[in-house]
Amino acid sequence: MKRDEALAEALKTLRSGGTILYPTDTVWGLGCDATNPEAVARIFEIKRRSEAKSLVLLAANLDQVAKYVRQVPSMAVDLVEVNDKPMTIIYPEAQAGVEGEPGDRWHLAWNAVAEDGSVGMRIPLFDFCRDLAFKLGRPVVSTSANISGEPTPARFSEIPQEIKDAVDFVVPPSIDTDSTGKASQIIKVGMDGEVEIIRM
Repeated sequence: MKRDEALAEALKTLRSGGTILYPTDTVWGLGCDATNPEAVARIFEIKRRSEAKSLVLLAANLDQVAKYVRQVPSMAVDLVEVNDKPMTIIYPEAQAGVEGEPGDRWHLAWNAVAEDGSVGMRIPLFDFCRDLAFKLGRPVVSTSANISGEPTPARFSEIPQEIKDAVDFVVPPSIDTDSTGKASQIIKVGMDGEVEIIRM
């Protein structure tokens, strides 16, 4: 399967509320439409992970980030502009839906954000992921492809078969050319320019 065919199939799966296994700029990820609470719940189910834990989302660009957070702090803009390695930024106030109500494309799924209302988002340094979010028109969930509590697989070959069998579409490993095999750095930013390094 060629790259464009894989991208089209992944988009078809996301739009229908399905889950995918796909390469990112860090490690292979489990993904779904980040505005669909039922799809997000399925991701937690596959990972056997508590919904109390937040997820990382991938966005196509800062414009897309801005649609799903109340405000993009200027410090976050500066960080994105100078960034040259995978970096997840935790934004203080996500535009999220309400638990128990159907999702919509204008709000992140309530179960995709942290309990304090913040959300971790990354603009990936991998065009397949950026194209995926851009063409979908909204962020894509990206959580490591492992059972919760088990080691994070650095490569496709290390992903448990249970995970591969559980998703609706697996992007061919041949598409992966840029994954670092390491988790991204995480930086938390505040509205007043505060910066906290969570993980380097």
